[in-house]
Amino acid sequence: MAARWVRGSSRSAGTDAGAQERPAPVRRRAVGVGAAALGGALALTAAAVTPAAAHSGGHPGAGHGRPAAVRYVALGDSYTSGPAIPTQVDANCARSDENYPSLVDRAGRFARFTDVSCGGATTAQMWQAQGTNGPQLDAVTQDTTLVTLQIGGNDIGFSSIIATCAGLSVTAPTGSPCKQHYRAVGIDQLTVDVVKTAPKIAQVLHEVHHRAPHARVVVVGYPDLLPDDGVGCFPAVPFAAGDFPYLRDTEKQLNAMLKIEALFGGAEYVDTYRPTVGHDMCKAPADRWIEPLVPASPAAPAHPNAKGEQVMAQAVTAKVGGRRG
Repeated sequence: MAARWVRGSSRSAGTDAGAQERPAPVRRRAVGVGAAALGGALALTAAAVTPAAAHSGGHPGAGHGRPAAVRYVALGDSYTSGPAIPTQVDANCARSDENYPSLVDRAGRFARFTDVSCGGATTAQMWQAQGTNGPQLDAVTQDTTLVTLQIGGNDIGFSSIIATCAGLSVTAPTGSPCKQHYRAVGIDQLTVDVVKTAPKIAQVLHEVHHRAPHARVVVVGYPDLLPDDGVGCFPAVPFAAGDFPYLRDTEKQLNAMLKIEALFGGAEYVDTYRPTVGHDMCKAPADRWIEPLVPASPAAPAHPNAKGEQVMAQAVTAKVGGRRG
């Protein structure tokens, strides 16, 4: 989610030479083209889905005394991979060994750890190779017992949103030119894009459960990028004053959708937004965990720095902790 995420490859994980074709959609959803609010649209889609009871039959080892060894697979985009954070272990995917999956693995001392997250990934890269990185879902196998998934930001086009809103900010720095741009046709296009991404997330979760029927699946939300109070910091972060709350609300819509899809897709959800409030890209270098468009600490623009990855790791570890292998 910056101006084109850097891509990359897998540290472990056996991947097929021939990538599987993406399966037909798990379920169809109608995307409203009126001015319906995201909450209503998602409520309608969620109401049509039966909770994935088949996938909620307990975590590996539950109720059997000693837990089974945890075999952990991390799927995701650049917020997972940690571009520019030392030490980079995969140039193709801009993957750091200090990203949150690596930190979660160290905290849990899991039996096996496979990180196939890749900068620039969308839900399509779950089934399609990305440079030297094979389809991410190829890392998920029958013996996988824990999967974390952080995806969807690139599906709604975070990089193009950032570029568009930064470019428009100079035309009306005290107004909301970005918001006006995305509502030019009478509906909010970013809200529509979030709703359209929902069935893609559902499809990924369905496939994860199919490949690893006994795995605990955790969907990880995105951290707080902009001031939660909506007060901007132009020109340090070049968005118009009225676009700061608009873009903040767009990210909250994305996270709300991910939480709903986790609920109805037999998964759990980890909120990384609330733990990072007050440490957004407008804060001073010593206080921020998300770097602005011109980073002062090693990180990609508009991405978590090392501290941000640590805080996300703490949130995930608090959810999955205690299942060591």
